[in-house]
Amino acid sequence: MRRFAILLALAAPLWACATAPHRAPDVRLPAAYEAPAAAAALSPAQLDRWWLLFDDPRLNALEDEAARYSPDARTAAARVLEAKATRDSQTAQTLPTGNLAGNISRQRAYNIGGASNQLFPVGGTTDSQTLNFNVSWELDLFGRLATARKVANADLAATRFDIEGTRASLAASVADNYFQAKGDAIQLQDARESVRIESDLEAIALKKATVGLGAATDADRVAGDLSQAKAQVQDLAAQLHIAQRQLLILVGRGIAPTASLPVEAAAPDAPRPPAAIPGDLLARRPDVREAEAHLRSEAGTARLRHLAIFPTFTLLPGLGLSRTVSPGVTFIPPATLIPAQQSTSLGFWTLGAGVSVPVLDIPKLLYDAKAEDARTEQAVIAYEKTVQTAYGEAENALVNLGAGERAVEVLTAGEARAHRASEGARKLYAMGLDDLTTALSAEQAWRTTRSALTAERVAALRRAVQTYKALGGGWAFAASGAKFP
Repeated sequence: MRRFAILLALAAPLWACATAPHRAPDVRLPAAYEAPAAAAALSPAQLDRWWLLFDDPRLNALEDEAARYSPDARTAAARVLEAKATRDSQTAQTLPTGNLAGNISRQRAYNIGGASNQLFPVGGTTDSQTLNFNVSWELDLFGRLATARKVANADLAATRFDIEGTRASLAASVADNYFQAKGDAIQLQDARESVRIESDLEAIALKKATVGLGAATDADRVAGDLSQAKAQVQDLAAQLHIAQRQLLILVGRGIAPTASLPVEAAAPDAPRPPAAIPGDLLARRPDVREAEAHLRSEAGTARLRHLAIFPTFTLLPGLGLSRTVSPGVTFIPPATLIPAQQSTSLGFWTLGAGVSVPVLDIPKLLYDAKAEDARTEQAVIAYEKTVQTAYGEAENALVNLGAGERAVEVLTAGEARAHRASEGARKLYAMGLDDLTTALSAEQAWRTTRSALTAERVAALRRAVQTYKALGGGWAFAASGAKFP
């Protein structure tokens, strides 16, 4: 006991080194985003399933299908099982260990020397059976085992949040590709409408040229625009097919015909920007939570590196059974010895203790601890960067969504006026009251404005998707409570 006390006294300075705290990360965030005024705040459950806010039954069905059958979702489920098993294995290594070992043997000996006698028999058969259960139990005097369990839990949490980030990205990808496909469908519909309008203009130009009210070159000019419109129809049809195929792959139906996924040529208004608080990102964003879990894991690993310089105390209890049957002699009074089998059965237990002191390894262990401290500092910096990146992404998404909302309002009004102008110019040309150039110019202005409106509507929908993802939506935050073991 006195030697043990001396050892602890000598280790006291090292204990102070091992328990030195690490720098806390700087996670200060503004109280509000520098973004336009937003709508009402969303509840955690609404943000978990943000795609319901678009009120699109087909999108809802695609998201549910992707969550069940998508290769990414199925891979995520398998990774969860792997992560849990790995954590359980690492935790089990901190518990007492021991093996039940048994041995059965038979030995047959033959006399190849002098003759045997009744007093000292030589040769024969010896049977042995042994059963041992030896345990090794490390005493957690310095908290190594408890720290190792915390590290295993932190690694599991980091993996779980990485998986939740994958699920959130999958939900966003499905919605983004769906709205992109709707945009392609709208553009294809507009291109077909342009083909119809150009065909009507060509027919009018030919009719006017026939009766001498217009030049034949007007029909040729319209024919050129008509060929461009028809070519655009082919290109947009191919783009829509590609978008449908990509969407089928995302939801796990990659080889299904594209006709099984009809896309409506309509783009609804995007939901208004939700009200959000920057501080919520620390709890909602999977990547922020993952970085936090990595930081806790590195801090725990650093503590383990420091604690490695302390001695390890181990209890070594054991139980055993032994039975031996061997040749021998038996005594029959008054003076007779005859050969006989002798049987010996024993039961025994042991209680031992061991200590391991890394005397010569201390310099190396201290260098390892210093290297792990540097890795922990890197994890702190990475966490701070992740928080700042998350804040920037969320604020930029909210700003873009607000700008898109205003742009859609402006372009909607402009498209309506341009459409009226185009219809009026076409009627005047058909009546012979205006020339072809004016009609084509008005039509081109309307088509340009309508294309811009379609692109802006689709962009607004896709910005809304990125906004909800940036705010930490798309995974079961409310159901899990964001707490993982």
